[in-house]
Amino acid sequence: MLKTVIPFGPQHPVLPEPLHLKLTVEDEVITEAIPALGFVHRGLEMLANIRDFKQMTQVVERVCGICSMIHAMCYCQGIEAIMGIEVPRRATFLRTIWSELNRMHSHLLWLGLFADSFGFESLFMQLWKIREKVLDLNEATAGNRIIVSVNVIGGVRRDLAPEQISWMLAELAEVEQEINRLGSTLLTDYTVKKRTAGKGVITKDKAFELGLAGPTLRASGVCQDMRMLGYAAFDQLDFEPVVETGGDCYARSKVRFREVLQSIDLIRQALSRIDQSEIRTKVKGRPQGETVCRVEQPRGELFYYIKADGTKNLERLRIRTPTFANIPALLSILPGMWLSDVPVAVLSIDPCISCTER
Repeated sequence: MLKTVIPFGPQHPVLPEPLHLKLTVEDEVITEAIPALGFVHRGLEMLANIRDFKQMTQVVERVCGICSMIHAMCYCQGIEAIMGIEVPRRATFLRTIWSELNRMHSHLLWLGLFADSFGFESLFMQLWKIREKVLDLNEATAGNRIIVSVNVIGGVRRDLAPEQISWMLAELAEVEQEINRLGSTLLTDYTVKKRTAGKGVITKDKAFELGLAGPTLRASGVCQDMRMLGYAAFDQLDFEPVVETGGDCYARSKVRFREVLQSIDLIRQALSRIDQSEIRTKVKGRPQGETVCRVEQPRGELFYYIKADGTKNLERLRIRTPTFANIPALLSILPGMWLSDVPVAVLSIDPCISCTER
């Protein structure tokens, strides 16, 4: 039987980032998948040795633009833990609001790309149209659409006025209505289910064995979400992780779709419970010690290890991103799949190569 090696990426119409896979194919069926990474390595962790620890807040936002808010929040929480800084209550709620807006636009971006991966162009455009409203919320409240740069060590640099809160609630109601309108197509359409249901199945046991993270893990029936740790204001909100049991590409899309609606609910809760207090604590001194901080990125658990020696530069900064955990699962599900299903399977884990390689 003839074997053919086909390169998938690093430049592929369905991939927003340079993930390169060498696929061995026999009669259109994948028999082996080997990754080739390293196209966007930027040495951002090493910058911690030459940049002031306060300046690093802006650096870690550039690890990944789509996840920038949550990267900066995780870093700031780690430094605050080392220095014993108590963040004002209002600031924790504001961080929660912007992090959930971050999750919404990331998931909507992914849902659109996922629709594009199996050729549903009109659904792709409709989802990105909704995402524009979320980006408008970011721009109006934080000043930027993607890299919002609101986190600082000790709190946040921007506040929400009462009229902004009223406007946000009205916009979120429209976003929710538009998302629900597309739900029947995304979740019940015959063509969508034909391309996603039963494809790339990862069982619950396999998910544990491979150490998956985020929606990819929860789609396999594992109830794990770092927001359950109660960081920021999540311990003061009603929150339960979104879990599906199918373990396939369809289940992974359902988790992300439901999480968009859940984020809207969490933002509403945060806006209703936010108090009138300061948004920032003054930072004095320099960090000394080490800590680990874990938060839930749109793609899963984000892990920061920070070590400081009392100087203005950090001694060590180590980042582990969810895509690093999810790529082994992708490589395990590709063998046995049809070549035409590869774009759907690759997109189903929502790979962020920029995060992974830094």
